[in-house]
Amino acid sequence: MTTDNNQNNEQLERSLIDVAVESWRFSKLFARVVNKLDAGEGARYVNQLRYFQKKVEDSLDASGLKLVNVEGQLFDPGMAASALNIGDFGPDDHLLVDQMVEPIIMGPEGLKKQGTVMLRKAES
Repeated sequence: MTTDNNQNNEQLERSLIDVAVESWRFSKLFARVVNKLDAGEGARYVNQLRYFQKKVEDSLDASGLKLVNVEGQLFDPGMAASALNIGDFGPDDHLLVDQMVEPIIMGPEGLKKQGTVMLRKAES
């Protein structure tokens, strides 16, 4: 019975992680659309987006999970994210995370899901 419970808990966690990643993607898309609206109209939608993001974060917190966004940070090859465009740069280039394609998901015991990023050269 314990094995069944562990399998069910792992499946629930994987499902929650999948929903969180898709919610994160949708939030990014929704934010881009809202930015195209005029300020008065966009404000209402921004508040709804923040509420949605807070609900997702609260659900993750309840399960001990956390979304990690490293946009704007210096890229480190040991980072819990794979870079889609790492081949575009030389070994001596200083790189920044330009965009998160998928967030990093951390749990109480460490990494639950590796993120995916796009890089750019850091300004000298």
